[in-house]
Amino acid sequence: MKKILSILSNSLNSLNIKTDTTILLALEAQRRGYKIIWFQTKDLNLINSKLIVKGKEVKFFDNVKKFYKIIKNVKFDLSKSKYVLIRQNPPFNMDYINSTYYLDILKPKKIINNPTAIRNVSEKFYSAKFLKFMPPTIFTKNIEEINKFLKKNKKIIIKPIHGYAGKDILFVRNKLVKIRILKYLKKFNHVMVQKFLPKVEEGDKRVFIINGKVKGAIKRVPIKGSILANISQGGRAIKTQLNKKETEISKIVAKSLKKSKIFFAGIDLVGGYLIGDINVTSPTGLPQYKNLTGYNLAEDFWSELEKLK
Repeated sequence: MKKILSILSNSLNSLNIKTDTTILLALEAQRRGYKIIWFQTKDLNLINSKLIVKGKEVKFFDNVKKFYKIIKNVKFDLSKSKYVLIRQNPPFNMDYINSTYYLDILKPKKIINNPTAIRNVSEKFYSAKFLKFMPPTIFTKNIEEINKFLKKNKKIIIKPIHGYAGKDILFVRNKLVKIRILKYLKKFNHVMVQKFLPKVEEGDKRVFIINGKVKGAIKRVPIKGSILANISQGGRAIKTQLNKKETEISKIVAKSLKKSKIFFAGIDLVGGYLIGDINVTSPTGLPQYKNLTGYNLAEDFWSELEKLK
């Protein structure tokens, strides 16, 4: 089989070479001799039992100003790919879910992350397996349960179960404004509710997991006056190390994710606690890690992937 890598992602124009993990993975693939086919969910077709995409053959360059070139438009049978990467950004909506149904038709070992596994591993709810490593946390859509939790914990954070990138997070202290929360629940349905950790103001640690192994971490620090450390929310990355407790938690989660057929993931820790964000749809942060440490985890990604049977 030819060394063809197909990547399901967003539009090429939406990429940022300074921060986008997908570009780093693509550049390393090219160094290993892969030709790259780029496509979006709108390009997926099932025709005569074949999974056909109308995508683009793309060449990437490690250059800020002009980092990609479209070689040609292609109509391509995805089964001819050596590997397929799912790198579409959330939201995890029906368009995203439908794309995983299409990709289920292919051999799952060729697809990273496994499309069935992405559907089964809710990025928030999966953390319910690890509540003993987390601050007090409940999952609910019942406003009375939220109010009871608030009275007990004084300050809480509310997140949509399918939220992403630090969006739509509520910080509630002391008193619940019921009209506001009811409106929020109507929009997002079930939510994760968590005791507020003051240390979040100092930042969180994003841990990189590849093939069940803890490969490294960065610390993300929010801008002044914010509790959101996500890079997309203005947070900045700094160099960090995991302590013994953080390493143990990360290894336990990594082992579970591998068992659940998740190859590449990012998990977040605050003050030694897992905070329930387990990113499996489109893990990010590798360019920041490379800039801070000089080490390119995209090399580890491909070395681990190519040795899979």
